[in-house]
Amino acid sequence: MTRTILVTGGCGFIGANFVRLIRESRPDWRVINVDKLTYAGNLNNLVGINEGERYRFVREDICDTQAMRRLFSEEPIDTVAHFAAESHVDRSIAGPDAFIQTNIFGTFSLLEAAKNAWLDKPGPGNAPCFLHVSTDEVYGSLGTSGYFTETTAYSPRSPYSASKASSDHLVSAYFHTYGLPARITNCSNNYGPYQFPEKLIPLIFNNALHGKPLPVYGDGQNVRDWLYVEDHCRAILLVIEQGENGERYNIGGHNEKTNVEVVTTVCDLLDVKRGLLPGRRRRRELITFVRDRLGHDRRYAIDPTKIRERLGWRPQLDFAGGIEATIDWYLANTAWVNKVADGSYQKYYAEMYGRAIA
Repeated sequence: MTRTILVTGGCGFIGANFVRLIRESRPDWRVINVDKLTYAGNLNNLVGINEGERYRFVREDICDTQAMRRLFSEEPIDTVAHFAAESHVDRSIAGPDAFIQTNIFGTFSLLEAAKNAWLDKPGPGNAPCFLHVSTDEVYGSLGTSGYFTETTAYSPRSPYSASKASSDHLVSAYFHTYGLPARITNCSNNYGPYQFPEKLIPLIFNNALHGKPLPVYGDGQNVRDWLYVEDHCRAILLVIEQGENGERYNIGGHNEKTNVEVVTTVCDLLDVKRGLLPGRRRRRELITFVRDRLGHDRRYAIDPTKIRERLGWRPQLDFAGGIEATIDWYLANTAWVNKVADGSYQKYYAEMYGRAIA
């Protein structure tokens, strides 16, 4: 079915991978990519995708309600895949303001624009769908056993997870109050190509490659469920095409790893692929345990039974296959890594658009 899909945050990590998936697998869909191009938005993530009949890039802030309404009036948008969000826990602890603004008000702005276009006026030709992409962090922290399910009570513990929980509730409220055709996905930790290097795996990769210290919070025993980004994107596409309005779907990989396991795996892969450090030092010797993050959740683990049984989704890569594919991608794309690391991509955007990046 032909669709016109608005992808918010389509220059970010998961959003860019999703845009690429749509372009490769749904040749009759038109993609409208709206991204503010903050520090985590990078047009280099979409090199090779050019403006034209099937793709349009719009540099706007989702918090600008009038701009979002204008976009819905300009384009026959019948689908929204809402990725745009502030997402780094450390940044939310240091400065929660942007998280409240983007994650809560930005979602509200999009909901209002979609409601105005789909419910308050004659709607688009296709049955519309608002897909809100969220996180397992809204559920809080688990003990040594058990899993998050779609009925797990929310218990956010950081400004980031609290802002995402708030946006989830807003989306649910617009479905129940106004009948907005909305669905929510909550995913586990993503990794893969194009991830901004403040996140664990690309940060460790870049430091380990250059023989720099590898900071690990606390005792390194915090557990996360890791999901390869392309598997996540395939799940989102499936929810858009086959999911039910008013439903939420947990997306996880059943790949639980402690943080220190992830770090040593990256180190060992680099030792094999790039050789040992001078003095025949193994990269895992660079691990440095640092003061733990404030309010650091101990364990996340997703139960993906619902999406598996109802929609037939399963991840295609386990952690061993996914992490090797990720390291191979970063090694083959060092120019991308360097541009992100030195900030040169932001200077380029400032020149292109005539103003600094927020």
